[in-house]
Amino acid sequence: MITSRFLRRAAALATAVPVLFAGAIAPAHAKSDFSVKPFMGWSSWSVQSSSNPAYGTKWLTEANVKSAADSMAKNLRSAGYTNINLDAGWNANWNWEFRTDANGIPEADPERFPNGIASLADYVHSKGLKIGLYGGAGLQTAIYDKNAPILGTNCTTQDITVYPLVKTNMWGGDWKIDFTKPCAQAYFNSIAKRFASWGVDFLKVDGVLKENIPDIEAWSKAIDQSGRKMWLTASAWPIPREAGEGLQPWANSVRVDTDVECYCDTVATWASSVDNRWEDLPNWLDVVRPNYWPDLDSMPINNNSGVGIQDGITETERQSVMTFWSMASSPMYVGGDLANIDARAVAILTNREVIAVDQAGVIPTRVTDGTLQIWKKRLPNGKLAVAVYNLGSETADIPVTWQQLGVHGNRALRDLVAQKNLGKFNKSWTAKSVPAHGSRLITIS
Repeated sequence: MITSRFLRRAAALATAVPVLFAGAIAPAHAKSDFSVKPFMGWSSWSVQSSSNPAYGTKWLTEANVKSAADSMAKNLRSAGYTNINLDAGWNANWNWEFRTDANGIPEADPERFPNGIASLADYVHSKGLKIGLYGGAGLQTAIYDKNAPILGTNCTTQDITVYPLVKTNMWGGDWKIDFTKPCAQAYFNSIAKRFASWGVDFLKVDGVLKENIPDIEAWSKAIDQSGRKMWLTASAWPIPREAGEGLQPWANSVRVDTDVECYCDTVATWASSVDNRWEDLPNWLDVVRPNYWPDLDSMPINNNSGVGIQDGITETERQSVMTFWSMASSPMYVGGDLANIDARAVAILTNREVIAVDQAGVIPTRVTDGTLQIWKKRLPNGKLAVAVYNLGSETADIPVTWQQLGVHGNRALRDLVAQKNLGKFNKSWTAKSVPAHGSRLITIS
């Protein structure tokens, strides 16, 4: 069934950004340099996707990105958040028409970014942060029609597609690339070199299906030859599970779930679609691993009280988001207008004990399924992290037995959200009065 969410997303990206590569060299630079922990930061798409009249796709401008960087540097950087990631539209005009140079290399829209990406990257880097860009799987139709000469070759962009022409990616908006043609790699290498010259640190490639695994391989190899470290994430809404194993050697993270955004006047709602995460992540637990992190999309934890776009979920739900992303060792990146972040969001996002569970870089195990769930993972310090979730509509107690966890004896427990010791327990512990959509996160010593 094609949902209205899919149609809105596809419509927004129907002429998505032209950014991808192909070639050879392994392991890629990205895969060599990001093995320890998931990235932390912010993405612009949550506010770009909103129907709130103050936001939407026209919100993505140099001034707003700088404001986001200022806020991250002030409020979140000390806790480990560094990435300022520009999503779709950074090289699109107000009519969503994408801009490339004479060689088919994407360049920033001059009205959105009058000083260009290199200048913006310098500003972001001056704050101790990193900058990311966005692209789509396949060759954009406008670049094919342009028949742009590929730098360093005798080929043009019309020489690197599959013939007869075949549409590709999740929204079926671009031409499929023939990666047996060497000029395909040269084309994407030229884009990677340009991004590296601007100081880009991160790349999201969207709309990825199983047939686009060669696109991600190509991106990864192009990053390798660029000489600059760039995190590479493969994205869709979500990536089909059948692509999981094929993407693993090339991407640093993989989108395992649908867009978290509701495409309404807030960032999200619990049912559209925060609660999907608990259903979808288990399908990927057998393939994700360190340096191939499960990407749960952005966290709607930014503003429930101040001016500007609101998160659309409750305080209880915001904490459950933080807890679940942390247990998953998912990349932790905020959605929302960071210039209007509220104090409670800062407190949730900067809880170092909860962040440490994410940054431990351990993939969890789901112990129990259903409305009342228990998850666990063993941390590098030997402690066992345990999270419980009440996905139901009423307050509930959630009992946890040592037998379920594979431990025994008298154990010391600590509540990481409250940052307090709970004392010692033998054989079991019960999370009392967990509210609807609520959670608890503890460690067992």
